[in-house]
Amino acid sequence: MNHINRFLGRTITRSAAAAGILLALSPNALAAGESAGGGIAQLVPLILIIVIFYFLLIRPQQKRLKAHQAMINELKKGDKVVTSGGILGTVQDVKEDTVRIDIAENVRVTVKRDTITSLAD
Repeated sequence: MNHINRFLGRTITRSAAAAGILLALSPNALAAGESAGGGIAQLVPLILIIVIFYFLLIRPQQKRLKAHQAMINELKKGDKVVTSGGILGTVQDVKEDTVRIDIAENVRVTVKRDTITSLAD
C-alpha cells in the first residue's frame, strides 16, 4: 500500500508541474511576454541558424568551387586527370572548352573541361 501512495504522490506532483508549465505557456501568457520582448527576440534564433548554415555549408562549397575552377584553368599538356565518369588519362591538348585526353595507347577522347574532377596522383 505504501508503494501505491508514493506512486500516486509522484504522479500527482508531475501532473501539477505539467499543468503549471502549460498554464505558463498559454496564449495569453505568451502574448503578454511578446509585448515585453518584441519581435527581435524571435528573429535571433533564425539569424543564428542562417549564420551557422553559411559557415558550415555555403562557404566551404564556394571554396571548393573556386579551387576546382582554378585547377581546370591551370590544366596543361602532360597532367594526369580523372573525369567525372571515372576515366583516368593524360592531357594531350587543351582548348577553350574541351580537353583531349589520352586514356590508352592510341586511344584519345575529347571531353569538356567541366567534366574533369581532379588531378590524378
